[in-house]
Amino acid sequence: MGHTSIWWTETKSCNCKSYSEEPKTLLLDEATSALDSESEKLVQDALHRVRSGRTTVVVAHRLSSIKDADVIAVIKDGVIVEKGNHETLVKRQDGVYASLVSKSASTMKIDIFTSNTLARKHIRIAGEVSKVALKFIYLALGSGLATFTQVACWTVTGERLAARIRYLYLKTVYRQDIGFFDQGTSTGVIIESLSSDTLTIQDAIGEKVGKFIQVSATFVVGLIIAFIKGWRLALILSTSIPPLVLSSAVMTIILAKLASRAQTAYSEAAIVVEQTINSIRTVASYTGERRAISAYHKSLNKAYRSDVLEVLASGLGSGVFFWVLYASYALAIWYGAKMILDHNYTGGDVMNVLMATLTGSFTLGYASPCLRAFAAGKAAAFKMFQTIDRKPVIDPYDMRRLKLHDISGDIELNNVHFCYPARPKESIFDGFSVSIPKGTTTALVGRSGSGKSTVISLIVRFYDPQAGEVLIDGINIKEFQLRWIRGKIGLVSQEPVLFGSTIKDNIAYGKDDATLEEIKDAVQLANASMFIVKLPQDPKILLLDEATSALDAESERIVQETLDSVMINRTTVIVAHRLSTVKNADTIVVPKKVIADMCVHSLISESLLTLECKFLVPFKHLGSHLELMRNKEGAYVQLIQLQELSKYSGEQESNELDSEEIFINPKDQSNHQIFVTRSTCRGSSRIENSSHHSPSVSVSAVEKAVGECHDPNSTVVLRKDKDNTFFRLALMNKPEIPELLLGCIAAMVNSLTLPILGVLLSYSIKTFYEPAHELGKQSRFWSLTFVGLGLTSLLVAPLKTFFFAVAGCKLIKRIRLMCFEQIVYMEISWFDREENSIGAVGSRLSTDAASVREEKVVQLYKRRCEVPVRAGIKEGLLSGAGYGFSMFCLYSVYAISFYAGARLVESGKVTFAEVFRVFYGVSLTATAISQSGGLVPDSTKAKTGASSIFALLDRQSKIDSSNNSGMTLDNVTGNIEFQHVSFNYPSRPEAQVLKDLCLAISSGQTVALVGESGSGKSTIISLLQRFYDPDSGLITLDGIEIQKLKVKWLREQMGLVSQEPILFNDTIRANIAYGKENDCTEAEILAAAELANAHNFISGLQQGYDTLVGERGIQLSGGQKQRVAIARAIVKCPKILLLDEATSALDSESEKVVQDAHDRVSSGRTTVVVAHRLSTIKGADVIVVIKDGVIVEKGNHETLVNRQHGIYASLVSKSARTMKY
Repeated sequence: MGHTSIWWTETKSCNCKSYSEEPKTLLLDEATSALDSESEKLVQDALHRVRSGRTTVVVAHRLSSIKDADVIAVIKDGVIVEKGNHETLVKRQDGVYASLVSKSASTMKIDIFTSNTLARKHIRIAGEVSKVALKFIYLALGSGLATFTQVACWTVTGERLAARIRYLYLKTVYRQDIGFFDQGTSTGVIIESLSSDTLTIQDAIGEKVGKFIQVSATFVVGLIIAFIKGWRLALILSTSIPPLVLSSAVMTIILAKLASRAQTAYSEAAIVVEQTINSIRTVASYTGERRAISAYHKSLNKAYRSDVLEVLASGLGSGVFFWVLYASYALAIWYGAKMILDHNYTGGDVMNVLMATLTGSFTLGYASPCLRAFAAGKAAAFKMFQTIDRKPVIDPYDMRRLKLHDISGDIELNNVHFCYPARPKESIFDGFSVSIPKGTTTALVGRSGSGKSTVISLIVRFYDPQAGEVLIDGINIKEFQLRWIRGKIGLVSQEPVLFGSTIKDNIAYGKDDATLEEIKDAVQLANASMFIVKLPQDPKILLLDEATSALDAESERIVQETLDSVMINRTTVIVAHRLSTVKNADTIVVPKKVIADMCVHSLISESLLTLECKFLVPFKHLGSHLELMRNKEGAYVQLIQLQELSKYSGEQESNELDSEEIFINPKDQSNHQIFVTRSTCRGSSRIENSSHHSPSVSVSAVEKAVGECHDPNSTVVLRKDKDNTFFRLALMNKPEIPELLLGCIAAMVNSLTLPILGVLLSYSIKTFYEPAHELGKQSRFWSLTFVGLGLTSLLVAPLKTFFFAVAGCKLIKRIRLMCFEQIVYMEISWFDREENSIGAVGSRLSTDAASVREEKVVQLYKRRCEVPVRAGIKEGLLSGAGYGFSMFCLYSVYAISFYAGARLVESGKVTFAEVFRVFYGVSLTATAISQSGGLVPDSTKAKTGASSIFALLDRQSKIDSSNNSGMTLDNVTGNIEFQHVSFNYPSRPEAQVLKDLCLAISSGQTVALVGESGSGKSTIISLLQRFYDPDSGLITLDGIEIQKLKVKWLREQMGLVSQEPILFNDTIRANIAYGKENDCTEAEILAAAELANAHNFISGLQQGYDTLVGERGIQLSGGQKQRVAIARAIVKCPKILLLDEATSALDSESEKVVQDAHDRVSSGRTTVVVAHRLSTIKGADVIVVIKDGVIVEKGNHETLVNRQHGIYASLVSKSARTMKY
């Protein structure tokens, strides 16, 4: 039966033998010490009967066997130190016997394996443990369910709250006044907040809140149990709480500051991304990819340093936490032993307090990642809520203002003083006054930057004047409800913004609940013109800011007729450079600033006419077209003369044009025959943001690695083994192998602390049941061991986090940089696709402000967010299920461990100490493993993000300017030839743009491309720069196919000036210097600015060349932006000059001067000009007329204009007819 059974048998026979001899004195020396509880009970009953009537001397360690003795003598060191019966001795609090009884009792209480209950009830160990194991199973089920609910609910909460914050932030952004954006809030910052910052906040308010509540509750409950079980010891151990709280508080503060610094750096990086991608054609044309990548890299370096410091601070906090925790264990063991010796504590009491404190404090250690997330979330939320809480100076949601039944449309600007918030020291108006009666049309004319568009901005209340009043129907516009009054105003700007939706939706955008009939009527009324999409709202006041500046003569005539009908019974304010569009206005206003500026620039025009500078009161030059034309000395007439004069004015073309000719007799009485024309509708000539070219690219596509880049028609190399994502990430981390190895070593050392802790705890339990002289010695030893373990954690935990932080942050920086580089070098057609467009958020906010449809865009954004929110909720449910299952497994392991241990003890294969040693080692390890289940949500997101990243990185760009392969020519002459070129845009394969086009351009020639909108003119420019490759045919440079040339080198030979110049949010100096890849000298910048007629206006700015132009150059007028762009092209010194509507946005005076600059710059260069203003290309060597992608006419101006019924001659005729007064 085993060892114990044999001793029972021998003892039983011995007792029988003694009884049979009937002794007078009975000596019992540890008679039952080797028996199990059940055998001891039987033997004790037999001895109790035998002792009756005999003198009995008992030697025993089990005090339960002698408590009925008449006299108990306690011997210590050979001396009787105490004597009495059980009741007497046990009452002596400081007595030796009482202490022995206490220890004996604690032995019986320590665990269920040796409880008095088992002994009394004769229940076998396995049976009792089975009950406890079953309770653990119940606990496992409850814990799994609770954990699933916790993670799932908080994840869902985080998703919904983040969506709500995004909605609220975007709504607040649309609520802000335009000055808010002028003063540094760029599109990049907004997109960074909507994407990155909201994710950070979501992480902070999601499942980590539940985790923090869980660990905090565990800590509090553990502390309460500890105080109940032994308040003295618990009170001493609670001294570790202040250091824990203090270290956590300090860590949180440091993390918040570092997180804020990192987010600022990432915002800077986002601005670089947004500017680069939104200006991708400009970047590609000027081979600025490497400079953009370098700027992005600098911003990432700042973020990298902050990220590493942030993680290091977190590691230090974790190390300090565990050092304090292990030190508290040491204190518990040392002081627990003292409580046993001095205050009648049992080993069980000490263990209860220690285990309760251990569980609570240990779980508190998992609050560190939560605190880090909270710190980052707080920093992100602070930045976003600064905007959300900002009350705009001009608030469209202020409903306390005046709202009338309707307005008649009288407008008056009375003594207005104004300067832009971004340039407070540069006055635009000083005492500006003008009155516009209802139902009349007033035109504002003048040079670029004279303040014309500012008048529009004041009327629509984008800004408020610093002094003076803007009145509508005699009421200050500030008194009206902003949304209501804007609903009465229709604005059509020079560069209308259309959203990535259908034509129907864009037209209906002007009016809520617009019917199909209203939309059809608006299309018919507007002749489907792109600029008039807001007409369904039927405004009382119509503001046209350069609405026809990008139209060709025929389109302008049609649109002008449309406008004439639309403007009936409406108060209309027109801003125009082309004076022909305003000749029918009731009143024409020439600002005083224009007159003064014309004096400044009189030297430029003195060869054409003599200007007499007169200082006039504001708007003295005010009247109808005919009235102003009578004043030959007036600024209006001088503007007309500038617009009509041409270096080819002596040409005789009356035969072809007959009555359509225009004769102007300026002051010198010399006769000039003038033919003035303009460009066709921007259509295909719009390089940067055309609907069928390159829409802006989403920053979130970069930050999230644009996983949607899959296209069956694209050259994509995707890995078949999609499950090796983390392996590929590891390979990308190869340069950080030293850091990873050191981090792994530190992690392995740190990971050993938990199993060692379990072993130490099992040994320390035994200490509490040692004799008194051993108890103190053993407790001191194990206490010092725990202190050493804590010091190890203090050293290793920061090292682990530091090395992994360096490796991880470098990997993140590398991935971000690789993704950005990959996108920057994508072929332009990749940006044409809808999934890679920036959408409505990146569009001009003022467009929506003018249409008072902010809520419509916000609701659209909210609907677009619903799909990812649902996906996030589903992911949260799956993560909760996984984490809940891990907690179920943890407590199931506890149950199995207890039950298996009991069976092994029962069979005599292991001891109780060994069971505890294994149990604590396994349980603490299992706890750590189960806690790793909390990483499931993060790892799921990481895997999804990594898959998207590799989908992007695996895609090969069809036209990669970073590829160094290809030829370069030592000497470029500039001969260009198109041989049977056919092309359609990848985004619209059904629309043929070029059809078998053949065109030869000789070196040094100036070739002009003319034709109607959409005929393919700008497509030729794009093909030349290899933004696209033709579907068939060849394009050669100096006889070499351009596809065989190095892409970057090819683009370096060309200088592009487009119709809508894209400037970066930097200084004017930096924007001009962008034209040259290497360092550009100050002299080169000044020379280029002089040549582009930009130096005078730049010098007039308070900051001069250091003036920030704002996002997309918003701080400059259209003409000023164009001249800066021209200077940028001049600095490049290209062999081939590409001018795509380069003067379309300029006023007449600026156009004349810039055209002269073009002529000088074009000298000796091959020049390709796309133009709608035919006056700008009359001197071209060859004029090519393109219609529907085919060359229909070719020759010089004289040849083509003399062709009766020719297309070019027709265009000239229409231009002259439009200009006829």
